Amino acid sequence: MLTITTKSPYAVSALVELAKCGASVPVPIGELARRRDIPVQFLESLFATLRRAGILRSQRGVRGGYLFARSPSEVTVLEVVETLEGDLGGAAAEAGEPWDEAAGALRGALGSVTIADLAEREARASGALMYHI
Repeated sequence: MLTITTKSPYAVSALVELAKCGASVPVPIGELARRRDIPVQFLESLFATLRRAGILRSQRGVRGGYLFARSPSEVTVLEVVETLEGDLGGAAAEAGEPWDEAAGALRGALGSVTIADLAEREARASGALMYHI
């Protein structure tokens, strides 16, 4: 009903790391996996799904890796979750109150936060500065 598996937190964490790296050069998936302590093969599967959904783009080759297809400020956590998990709380409407209300609150909370927001929060918490070009 309101299920979020480990796929979404791992993907969001890796996307935040990618956002912190900047938008100019592709970042190898192995580097993102190492920095966030995520199994590489698992992250490859998640990023392939996000690429097909138009959230990421990939570049092959020696200097290959992943980049955002759209600005991280346009990608919400809800979009990532629903891309990986399916419709969040879809069955809650059928279950009635209070489940439908809870699903709506969760969708609202996740829909109001972008990957850029999380990257900024993380940078502030660590005392690092983020520059946007």
